Amino acid sequence: MYRLFFDLIFKRMDPEKAHHLAFAWIRAAARVPVLRTFAAAVLAPRHQALRTEALGLRMHGPFGLAAGFDKNAAAIDGMAMLGFDHVEIGTVTAQPQPGNPKKRLFRLVADRALINRMGFNNDGSAAVAARLAARNPVFKATVGVNIGKTKVVPEEEAVADYVTSTERLAAHADYLVVNVSSPNTPGLRNLQAVDHLRPLLTAVREAADRTVTSRRVPLLVKIAPDLADEDVDAVADLALELGLDGIIATNTTIARDGLGLKTPQRTVEAIGAGGLSGAPLKARSLEVLSRLYARVGDRITLVGVGGIETADDAWERILAGATLVQGYSAFVYEGPFWCRKIHRGLAEKLAASPYATLAEAVGAAARETTA
Repeated sequence: MYRLFFDLIFKRMDPEKAHHLAFAWIRAAARVPVLRTFAAAVLAPRHQALRTEALGLRMHGPFGLAAGFDKNAAAIDGMAMLGFDHVEIGTVTAQPQPGNPKKRLFRLVADRALINRMGFNNDGSAAVAARLAARNPVFKATVGVNIGKTKVVPEEEAVADYVTSTERLAAHADYLVVNVSSPNTPGLRNLQAVDHLRPLLTAVREAADRTVTSRRVPLLVKIAPDLADEDVDAVADLALELGLDGIIATNTTIARDGLGLKTPQRTVEAIGAGGLSGAPLKARSLEVLSRLYARVGDRITLVGVGGIETADDAWERILAGATLVQGYSAFVYEGPFWCRKIHRGLAEKLAASPYATLAEAVGAAARETTA
């Protein structure tokens, strides 16, 4: 039914306007007690077997909403109502910013993909921190906070910019993510180089510890699929060196070739720059995840994201080493029953597997390869 609705309504709308409309509906539904209770019962039934512990946190399951959908922490309860086990808000920058000029979000329907050059449009870390502080949660959901660099801040001042956001947001985050991998902020991906990344992550870790003394706020870094293999290895080694809690693999890609796109090349070229997400990213994101697991094993938490559409995709990431998995782009095409299908499928996969728990399944494919 949703696919018919998508074809008749959303597909004909500007993608960003469709996003705001869907976002408004989700927020509205989450405000109505009877409606949200009914919606959660239908869309978010819990499976005991999927209970997950990661980053020192207990979650209903491993499947979460990737950063980018709820940039300003405005619909956490709504997304939990739909069944997401954790919700990563952001990317949030120290200063509020409007993002890049419109039009900046595009669908590749034939590829079940998106291209965006949003540019970290958000209300800024002070406003988002205030919103998080004022929350009165209706549904239990782990909340991750993804932080990035303000566009007008020069690269040499990036560390201070991230620290400002950390000081404002760490107290309200179940975990923090340093985003150095979006292609839509000039110079941001330069920070993935280990020489730049080491002082940045060290400063954010120190700021989080200084700001929140009652607990350790888990810290993760999100990397791009476009890193060379040796750079993926270098980030993995740095994460171990610094005692990071996790790595998220991966962000969107700037690549267009080699993805097997069905959308005509002239259409893709006309869209122009931006990060591509969705199904075409599946193979490379899995490849990066597998490489990371081979490097770090179970010493840190890996989060698989990029091209996850089905329970089969999520299960494949778990077997490859992901303790948590995330999605976003497929939500646009699958609609409100997406989480329900993922959870049901994962529960069936686990029941049919030789593993007693999801934790046992994490990295099983890699272990079998090396056995």
